[in-house]
Amino acid sequence: MRTHHVTLLAGAGLLALTACNPQAADGKPVTPAASAATASSPAGTPPSKATGGGARTATLPPFVGKGLQAAQDEAQAAGFVLLKSHDSLGQERLQALDRNWKVCSQTPAPGPNVDTSTTIDFGAVKLEESCPTADAPAPKPAGDTMADFVGKGMKAARGALPTNASITVKDASSQSRMVLQESNWKVCTQSPAAGSALNGRPVAFTVVKTDESCP
Repeated sequence: MRTHHVTLLAGAGLLALTACNPQAADGKPVTPAASAATASSPAGTPPSKATGGGARTATLPPFVGKGLQAAQDEAQAAGFVLLKSHDSLGQERLQALDRNWKVCSQTPAPGPNVDTSTTIDFGAVKLEESCPTADAPAPKPAGDTMADFVGKGMKAARGALPTNASITVKDASSQSRMVLQESNWKVCTQSPAAGSALNGRPVAFTVVKTDESCP
């Protein structure tokens, strides 16, 4: 009987020691400092918030005057990966081959402490073209009156007309070429004339390539 009581007392002592010195999942004792840190940080708190981290910024270089492809590469090297470009002449041409375009404007402007999640927008023209003093606006959406599209990009003209408009596009030169990619063509003539009522009337354009002169 005496031996039985000694065993019970030893077990009780072991339980008391365990309660006073809790162990982590790996079997190592949890120190008071670690316990306090665990209690002060809510579960699932992102490390950046816990350490006061914020948005990442970097210096945005100047890109005006550079080739579009070179500007894009430099922007990415500086930490800016959200990039887009547009036609500075307002013709809505696609920058299909970036090496054939140069930068005329950039948004935002160059400078320090720019959020790297900012989208960088390059205004560009083809290498042989001159940059405008300011980006030319695209044609405004047509209402009931025909706008003046002469000299505008054919793609921009189509985009400004009602979606249900019946549109015919023909090559104004004597070559009778097929107009396959309208972003590469500009308007020479139009019917109805600018200022005429549309009222669902069919619209006809003659066009030439963007770098050509109208006959």
